[in-house]
Amino acid sequence: MKQFIINKPKAISLIFITLALLLSGPMMAQKKKGETPPPVKDEIKSSTVSGLKFRSIGPAFTSGRIADFAVNSNNHSEYYVATASGSVWKTENNGTTFDPVFDGQKPYSIGVVTMDPNNSNVVWVGTGENNHQRVLGYGDGVYKTLDGGKSWKI
Repeated sequence: MKQFIINKPKAISLIFITLALLLSGPMMAQKKKGETPPPVKDEIKSSTVSGLKFRSIGPAFTSGRIADFAVNSNNHSEYYVATASGSVWKTENNGTTFDPVFDGQKPYSIGVVTMDPNNSNVVWVGTGENNHQRVLGYGDGVYKTLDGGKSWKI
């Protein structure tokens, strides 16, 4: 089974560095002594981005930090996302929509989620945050589902 791990801090840093370089390009041009710098032009027109709207796209919006992913190796459109704040989300349409599948359980922090490579309905969730920041969230064991997240047993 392949697990895809996204290093979120590095990805966010790369995005900010790229944006800073793109936005600072016109300001970085060297001017000659006594020369008036050229006016800075808006590179992005509002009509270009006017169709973009903010919307909830899943667990990062409502649940906080992402702890782990488990992707179905036979159907990459189906995967689980574990959040450090205690929820597990499932998508069957490549992240267009997510359904919470762990909300009825006691733990309030998740460290890992993994899927059986031979049966995508079998999923294990390890509770307890394994990458804490300011606080530590303890878990109470490993949970298992045999029905794709509809019911869980510890």
